[in-house]
Amino acid sequence: MESLSRRDWMKLSAFGAFGCSMSGWMRALAADAAKHPQRKRACILLWMTGGPPQTDTFDLKPGHANGGKFKPIKTAAPGVEISEHLPQLAKQMKHVVPIRSMSTKEGDHSRATFLLRTGYTPQGPVQYPTMGSVLSKELGGRESELPNYVSIAPYRFLSPAAYGPGFLGPKYSPLVVGNNGGVPIVQPGNNAYERALKVQNLDLPDGVDVAEADARLSLLRSLDDEFVSTRPGVTTNSHKAAYQQAVRMMRSKAVKAFQLDGEPAKLRDRYGRNQFGQGCLLARRLVEHGVPFVEISLNGVNGNQSFAWDTHTNNFNSVQKLCEVLDPGWATLLDDLKDRGLLDTTLVVWMGEFGRTPKINRNQGRDHFPAAWSTVLCGGGVKGGRSYGKTSNDGMKVDDKPVSVPDLMATIATAVGIDPKKQNMSNIGRPIRIADPEAKSIKEILA
Repeated sequence: MESLSRRDWMKLSAFGAFGCSMSGWMRALAADAAKHPQRKRACILLWMTGGPPQTDTFDLKPGHANGGKFKPIKTAAPGVEISEHLPQLAKQMKHVVPIRSMSTKEGDHSRATFLLRTGYTPQGPVQYPTMGSVLSKELGGRESELPNYVSIAPYRFLSPAAYGPGFLGPKYSPLVVGNNGGVPIVQPGNNAYERALKVQNLDLPDGVDVAEADARLSLLRSLDDEFVSTRPGVTTNSHKAAYQQAVRMMRSKAVKAFQLDGEPAKLRDRYGRNQFGQGCLLARRLVEHGVPFVEISLNGVNGNQSFAWDTHTNNFNSVQKLCEVLDPGWATLLDDLKDRGLLDTTLVVWMGEFGRTPKINRNQGRDHFPAAWSTVLCGGGVKGGRSYGKTSNDGMKVDDKPVSVPDLMATIATAVGIDPKKQNMSNIGRPIRIADPEAKSIKEILA
C-alpha cells in the first residue's frame, strides 16, 4: 500500500482509524509514521528470569566439553550462528546483534537483577529507578491515554526494588498486567493467561452510568484539589497524577490495545498460545498505540518452575522447552513489528541477570556465571546481522571487547535517542546520570 499524505493522516485520525489495528489503513499509517523524523521511539524488554545460559543460546562451544548437547545453526547473518533450538529467530538475524562479551561481578539473583535492570549496583541510600521508568520518562508523554510503561508478568519476589521507579517516584511506576505472583506460564489449552493479560477494573460498576460516574469523579477531583493544596509534596502529587492517568485510560478507546481477541487466530498461533507469546503480541499492540516501554518476562514453562532459566539441574531439557516458547514469540514479534513499519523505531532487548557456567555440573545443570555471558539487541537503533565481542574457546572468560552493564545501559539509551549522560535528581538530592559516568556506548553496533 502506498504511503499516506499528511492530509490523509489528519482525515483518518479524525475518523478514528487508529482504533482498528488490523486494517490496511493502520499498516500504511504505521509505515508512514516510522519514516517520519519525529516518530517516537520505543523499547521492548524481553526479561529472562533466572539467567539464561549463553552456551546454549547465543555463544555455543561446539567440540568442547563445555558445549553440551546443543548444536549451532547458521542464520540469516553470515558467520553468526546460534542454537538449533532458536530456528525462527535465526531467520531474523539480520535485525539482531548478540553481545557475547558481557562481564559483571554479581552472581546473586537479587543483586544481579537490580544491576541489570537499573544499571547500578544496590548500595548506599540512592533509590535507583528501573530501566523502564527511566526510559519511559524520557520517551513518554505526560498526557498519554495509555501508561508510558507496561510490565507483563514480572517475577519480582527476589528483587522488588529492581522493578520500581526508585527516586523518580510513583508517577513513573509501571502498569502491571499478568501479575500472578510468579506462577509459571499457563500451558496451552487453559485460557487463564488470556484473563491475566487484561487490565482489571476498567469498566464502570454495575448500576453506575456515565453521568453518575462523571459526577463522582468531579466530586473526587474537588476533594483531591483541596487536600493537595494543604499538603503539597511528591506523594500527594503522584497520587493525583496516577488517578488522572487511570481516568484517562478508562475513557480512552486506546485501551482496546489490551484486547487480543481482535487479532487473527493465525497470528496469535504464530506468537504461541501461552503467556509469553501473547505477552509479545500485547507488547506490539501497545507500542503501536504509542506506549514507549513494554517488558515481558519469561518465568517458566512447566508446572513447578517459576524461576525459568535458573537451570542448576536438568539444564538441557529445561532450556529446550523454554526455547520452544521463546523462539516463536520473539521471532514473530520482530516480524510483526517489521510488517507494521515499527521495527526501525523499536529497540528489542533480550537479557537476564547473568549467564550460566560453561562447565556442566554433576546434575546436568549450569550454575550462576557473571564473568562472561550474552545479551541481545534487535531492531531500531542498532546494526543487525553481526555479533559483538568474543569469549574463549571454553567460554570461561571474555577474550575480546568486554562490555559492562553501564556500557550496555548507555548503548540502549543511545539506540532509542536518549543521552545517557542526562541527569535526574535522586532522593538524596544528588544528580544521577541515566548511565554511569564511566559508561561508553558500543558505537560499532549503533545505527
